[in-house]
Amino acid sequence: MFQMLCSLAERRPQGKDVVFLLDGSDGTRTGFPAMRDFVQRIVQTLSVDDSKDRVSVVQYSKDPAVQFYLNTYTTKGEILDTVRGLRHKGGRPLNTGAALQYLRDNVFTASAGSRRPEGVPQVLILLSGGRSYDSVDAPASALKQLGVLTFAIGTRSSDSRELQKISQDPSYALSVSEFTDLPSVQQQLQSSMEAVVIDVTPESPTVLVDTAKKDIVFLLDGSDGTRNDFPAMREFVERVVEKLNVEENKDRVAVVQYSRDAEVNFYLNTYTKREDVVDSLRGLRHRGGRPLNTGAALQYVRDNVFTNSSGSRRLQGVPQMLILLNGGRSSDNVDTPASALKQQGISVIGIGTRSSDSRELQKISFDPSYALSVSEFTDLPSVQEQLSAVMSTVLARAMPMTPTVPGKSATGFYIPKFW
Repeated sequence: MFQMLCSLAERRPQGKDVVFLLDGSDGTRTGFPAMRDFVQRIVQTLSVDDSKDRVSVVQYSKDPAVQFYLNTYTTKGEILDTVRGLRHKGGRPLNTGAALQYLRDNVFTASAGSRRPEGVPQVLILLSGGRSYDSVDAPASALKQLGVLTFAIGTRSSDSRELQKISQDPSYALSVSEFTDLPSVQQQLQSSMEAVVIDVTPESPTVLVDTAKKDIVFLLDGSDGTRNDFPAMREFVERVVEKLNVEENKDRVAVVQYSRDAEVNFYLNTYTKREDVVDSLRGLRHRGGRPLNTGAALQYVRDNVFTNSSGSRRLQGVPQMLILLNGGRSSDNVDTPASALKQQGISVIGIGTRSSDSRELQKISFDPSYALSVSEFTDLPSVQEQLSAVMSTVLARAMPMTPTVPGKSATGFYIPKFW
């Protein structure tokens, strides 16, 4: 088993990444100048010019529209000039849920200037003037799981309980009678932001990628179509687990079955010994059911299994892997959930049969080369070595680049073998 602890270059969180999400729907037309002025006053207090703080502004109604990204401007003057020139978007209905999901997938990303992987605090300030037309539950949860600190400010036309649900903590949901009263909560917002940012800044500036440990989740197709093949899937998982170093401070394993809905058989923190994991695997019963909703299952494991409370050590720098065993084409869309897992840094390895959709598996997998194929599940032993190689590649990618020295690969990585 590959055993190594590698420290990344020191990452000292400098400043914060601040995204403003502004309600630009028809109902806020008269209040928009006050919202714009409020954003300007907050930006004035930030440290943009010395590259500590970054700012982005997004407006939304039915759909969101990015005014500028976190990496668009590098000076406070440029940001203030752009904010002063903002025009009210307009439109209806007010889809706050869709806007929150959009931010998660398109703004709090490295390509858009987010420094979340570097440990820089991520802050979202929402200004909302009405109740959302769509559900905010799943998108709000997704942002929290990503570590985004959300503050919501609403008016008397807003839904206070909805704003509390969106906020990182219910106490971070602030209220004004009208947007013209926003100056009255500015100090409260700034004080809360400072307290939260200090709280999330690690005491130690060193971030570790601990490749001596792994969190591995197996997602098994338990639909009606895999009833005869389920013993072969179960035995394959057993063989993989037998090669792992399952201990509380080493490898952790979870198993989830799905068909129409997903069901956790055990979490990452349920068992701390390999024997217990294997015993539980041997007792697994085929779930059954239809249709096969792979998209919903991917979203489920993201929101409910790759979490701190369920034993995931993602925030501690432990590599996260999802091994999907799939025997058919999904009845729902996999695009957004697969993207969400990648954004969270989860390396998905998809293994399918001839009944699966190979392009769908490639889309789900972290890299198309991580999508493996067998004719039937009884042929799974034939890809065990291939799976080992992919898992080794995942760990290598998690490690920092180092100069090439004798005994290492040309990329500077040790390339381990699992078995």
